[in-house]
Amino acid sequence: MKEKKAWFIDGFIGIVLIVALLLGAAFTFIQEFIVPAIVLVVLAALLGSGLTIVQPNQANVVIFFGRYLGSIRKSGLALTVPLTIRQKVSLRVRNFNSKKLKVNDVEGNPIEIASVIVFKVIDSAKATFDVDDYEEFVEIQSEAAIRHVATKYPYDTFDDNNITLRGNADVVSKELADELQERLNVAGVEVIEARLTHLAYSTEIASAMLQRQQAAAVLSARKKIVEGAVSMAQMAVEQLASDGTIELDEERKVNMVNNLMVAIISDRGTQPVINTGSLY
Repeated sequence: MKEKKAWFIDGFIGIVLIVALLLGAAFTFIQEFIVPAIVLVVLAALLGSGLTIVQPNQANVVIFFGRYLGSIRKSGLALTVPLTIRQKVSLRVRNFNSKKLKVNDVEGNPIEIASVIVFKVIDSAKATFDVDDYEEFVEIQSEAAIRHVATKYPYDTFDDNNITLRGNADVVSKELADELQERLNVAGVEVIEARLTHLAYSTEIASAMLQRQQAAAVLSARKKIVEGAVSMAQMAVEQLASDGTIELDEERKVNMVNNLMVAIISDRGTQPVINTGSLY
């Protein structure tokens, strides 16, 4: 099913025709021509059944005894095929706020997630005939798409190379919008935007996951500190060796590197110990 333009003319022209038919019916009735008067009245009634009002950003789907004749998008008063049913379909931009859904991320952690979907109908025929209720269809498919996207990524990691739900909201929202658009094409609906509005660990594991995040943060910070300490110690040894002011054998180098590593990595301020004797 694909939307097409229905036949219609300006509704005020139709009103003029209806008035003319009624005046003709009155004149013939006065002249005692009963049958022509009845025919003119019936014709005026038939034309009147074809009058319809189209609001701005609205489409009227014209159905003639079960057959789709087309849609009227031009706002105002219109006269279309008589004895037809005109079903109104809103073309306005609308929001759908999903419920807070409890799903498992790619690592199996239960999380709560919700989003807002901005959409509009672009094909009134598909929205009317290809699905029972396009608004309910949008709601169900939105929740299904949110669940599917949420299970593809972890909630959070400390690896910058991985896409996460918390750290890459724009990427996740883009993928959600693309997947949802594929699902809603059958209903003639265009997805304008999809954004996450709520994202959190489920209450039963929130405390445990907070501890896990803190531990992971400490490990990540320690890794950076060790990498920096090694680089600084290596730089110090190379600079002393290149200047030639102090000659260090392997044992002295090891001792100096050890002291630098302890001083840099330690959580607390180190207390220097002055060696007044020989290293040997």
